[in-house]
Amino acid sequence: MNRSLKSMTGFAQAAAETNGCAIRLRLRSVNHRFLDLQVRLPEGFESLEPAIRQRVRERLRRGHVDVVLQCEPAGPSAVRINAELAAAYLQAAEELRRRFQLASEPDLGDVLRLPGVVSAVGLSSFESLESLAAPVLACLEDALSRLDEMRAAEGRILAEEMRQRLEQIAACVARIEPLAAELRTAYAQRLTERLQERLAGLPLDPARVVQETALLAERSDIAEELARLRSHLRQLEQLLEQAGEVGKQLDFLLQEMQRETNTLLAKTPGLEPPGLAITELALEIKSQIEKLREQAQNIE
Repeated sequence: MNRSLKSMTGFAQAAAETNGCAIRLRLRSVNHRFLDLQVRLPEGFESLEPAIRQRVRERLRRGHVDVVLQCEPAGPSAVRINAELAAAYLQAAEELRRRFQLASEPDLGDVLRLPGVVSAVGLSSFESLESLAAPVLACLEDALSRLDEMRAAEGRILAEEMRQRLEQIAACVARIEPLAAELRTAYAQRLTERLQERLAGLPLDPARVVQETALLAERSDIAEELARLRSHLRQLEQLLEQAGEVGKQLDFLLQEMQRETNTLLAKTPGLEPPGLAITELALEIKSQIEKLREQAQNIE
């Protein structure tokens, strides 16, 4: 079984004809937190539902999955000719032809269109519906393989798009780091100017300036948030390279990244040019995270 990263969106179908019956099985899958399986079967095939559910569970882990089975009579066995009724129609037509001295002969096509001459055979007419169980399950396996291929292809596309967004976030984080250092210097300069204004030209105590600057820098330090963002980025990149069920892990890490970015924004006043630049970059990170979360919702 292919264990590559997969999307939860896909469609597949398979068909077969056997024992005078045309079998068509369709699978449709969309995203869901868990495996939500809906099975629709023709009357008389209810006994196959447990086997169908088991085989789907063996192949799929998450997603809302619809399984629709259609079985219809096919080939010569799909219709039944009521020869006795047709003979009665022909006899009546012959009597009318003789009585009214008509030259035309009955047309076979017209006879076949007469009510009751041709009828469709229902599935209940088969001697054994159990004989169709193996072909139905074979169609299911075929459809599941096709669905798996489609979900894997969609997963590769999603993974590549997500990698590009992660690269954009990493670039923003890299740009924020030197700005954070500039912001600390700007804080110190701004604090000194404010103290000079309030003290009206009196000499400043250098120790007091250093102390106030350190307190302000501690409250606004975003180094920890940046380090956590970098760590989460590495973990996300590793998950995108893995196989199997990683959608929930992706969503959790993206929630953590969103929380770190919100804290970063709360710590960064936009009064200085470096602060304004950091705010703009952090908002771009939030935007990319939101888009990533939308994409992660569709990863198995």
